[in-house]
Amino acid sequence: MKKEKLKEKYNNYGLTPEDVFKHSHYLIITRSGIEKIQALENIHINYEVVKSEPNFASVKATAIKDSNTIQTFGSALKGNTFKDGNTNTFYVLEMAEKRALSRAVLKLTGMYELGVFGEDEAEEFKRK
Repeated sequence: MKKEKLKEKYNNYGLTPEDVFKHSHYLIITRSGIEKIQALENIHINYEVVKSEPNFASVKATAIKDSNTIQTFGSALKGNTFKDGNTNTFYVLEMAEKRALSRAVLKLTGMYELGVFGEDEAEEFKRK
């Protein structure tokens, strides 16, 4: 059943093999895939910076699709390694925004319940 729903969503959103890949335990959607879904579903997102410091940022995303509204967060902590942070980029605010976008789109479209995550949500989700 879950596999059938995933296939249906994959086809409905016009996703391609470049948009999706298998991680050890999850299906991962790339940034381009997230943005395809957002556009097709006509999801509007407003961002609010919760905190922005040189090495840490947190962003709240309020996402609206039809009569559904959700709020979610994205954060990024710059570290020298992934043991002391969750990103190695100096663009922590932008990373927090990308993570909030992925989470908002996946929540509103029911993709999380199917075991799908966004590539930007964790460094370990990056395509090898």
